[in-house]
Amino acid sequence: MPHPFKSIALVGNAKDARVAECMLSLTRHLSAGGIRALVDHRVGQALPPDTVVECPEQSFTTRADLIIAIGGDGTLLYAAGLVAGHPIPLLGINRGRLGFLTDVGPTSMLEDVDSVLGGNFTEDRRSLLTARLERYGAPTVRALALNDVVVNKWETGHMLDFETQINGRFVNSHGGDGMVIATATGSTAYALSCGGPIVEPDLDVWVLAPISPHTLSDRPIVVRAGSRIQLRMSDRLESRAQVTCDGTALGDLRQGDSLFVEGADAQITLLHPPGYDYYRLLRSKLHWGRAGTSAGAQT
Repeated sequence: MPHPFKSIALVGNAKDARVAECMLSLTRHLSAGGIRALVDHRVGQALPPDTVVECPEQSFTTRADLIIAIGGDGTLLYAAGLVAGHPIPLLGINRGRLGFLTDVGPTSMLEDVDSVLGGNFTEDRRSLLTARLERYGAPTVRALALNDVVVNKWETGHMLDFETQINGRFVNSHGGDGMVIATATGSTAYALSCGGPIVEPDLDVWVLAPISPHTLSDRPIVVRAGSRIQLRMSDRLESRAQVTCDGTALGDLRQGDSLFVEGADAQITLLHPPGYDYYRLLRSKLHWGRAGTSAGAQT
């Protein structure tokens, strides 16, 4: 039975020729099936006006039943920020580089979209982090993250000095370039480049991965999701860090300031077409199994 996706919104950077090409093909295909996609004005300028309906992205959550993100994982993270807290699923079409979240390829795009519109898909619920900055003399600011909350140094050549606590218990004092606090979803993003483990996305854990730590003993750790993590800048050294949530700046951390990271009440739902296999995705993106593969192994 077809799923009731009567209204579909598209998100992506239409200035990218590869993204624009996919959008053009998809909007024509949807229009032939009686669906005019919702798009922001910037996207609408690159598409035939008879195939789309222009409206602000902020209205997607009230007008769309499904959002299709076309681009890289950054595009899907942006779309996730739009729908967080709303029961609107996301489908990702990969026109970026790795594409752990945007798993639909351009060659199978129309077939996979038709499968989803026909009700043939799997739902994949992903948890979010909520970050809260508490700074002296400044208002508290908050943001959500699907992948990670990152604390990174501002000044080149200046090491950060900070400490971490989990659920009110002191964990460690750190010297280095910062810290990545990642969900299982985000374990294949920045945290991976910091030596963190790859975590199955349905595991309810987070990864804390130091960035360029000053000591070799400062290693990534895995903690239970739902923990209360506090990162506090040292009172001893004058240094400045920036906090980002899924790559978007939240604010600065200075001497004595604190960042709190907890689980968010909101979730998002990713849709996968038939045949989705997380381990096949890892093999494809990380080039596993290309050499020394046993004769019976599947690629």
